[in-house]
Amino acid sequence: MAEDPPAPQIVVPLRHPWTWLASALVVLIAGLVLFSVATNPAFEWPVVAQYMLDGQILLGLSRTLELTVAAMLIGLAIGTVLAIMRLSRNPLLSTLSWLYIWFFRSVPVLVQLIFWYNFAALYSTITLRVPFGPVLYAANTNTLITPLFAALAGLGLAQAAYTAEVIRAGIVSVPHGQTRAAKALGMRPMPIFRRIVFPQAMRVIIPPVGNEVISMVKSTSLVSVIALAELLYTAQLIYSRTYETIPLLIVASLWYLIIVSVLTAGQHVLERRYRQR
Repeated sequence: MAEDPPAPQIVVPLRHPWTWLASALVVLIAGLVLFSVATNPAFEWPVVAQYMLDGQILLGLSRTLELTVAAMLIGLAIGTVLAIMRLSRNPLLSTLSWLYIWFFRSVPVLVQLIFWYNFAALYSTITLRVPFGPVLYAANTNTLITPLFAALAGLGLAQAAYTAEVIRAGIVSVPHGQTRAAKALGMRPMPIFRRIVFPQAMRVIIPPVGNEVISMVKSTSLVSVIALAELLYTAQLIYSRTYETIPLLIVASLWYLIIVSVLTAGQHVLERRYRQR
């Protein structure tokens, strides 16, 4: 006589009352904080709304975006060269790349900005000449190194050091056996890098580079120390005249939140695109 099939097992999930209680407590605290922020007259929300699209604020915002894009392009260009030098079998190139990365990652970006801004204290004139020959070009240092130049030099050169390590890590992450197999099939070095190494390295490179872009947006606020009118410094100029300190700081913070949110969404799209390859 055949045995009866076993009765189906009923799985009863464990109850977690403390988890629900903790969640409710977090929601309650968040609601109280939001209510306090929304109703506290000291935040001066009408003033915040007034300055969100103010012409000066938008001009400072555009300068922040320009600095971010330009500094990241400088960092990516120099960083790529440094990464290739670091991976080179030539000990001189590898050592020079390591020294650059070591120096610019060690000195704070704020110090570098102030240094570039005061470069004329070291060299009052920048001269290009043939060794032991005539002068080809000479210019006053204060004329050449403007606050914008100092900002791009300080941000871009420092960013190159961080970007170089990110790119190097991405290239190293690709298994070397794939490169050897491509060479065995007769592929040349450039097609190997473009078709095999680069697409796979991008999966590793994009997340940290995306973080570096977001960090650069916030690092541009450092150029306020050299009187370059980006978003934060523009807000400071306004509240130094109107004494509306808190509302203007909120305006700057809200714009930083908007920029970072857009960049985060773009980073997510790029990561998903290269993940599907």
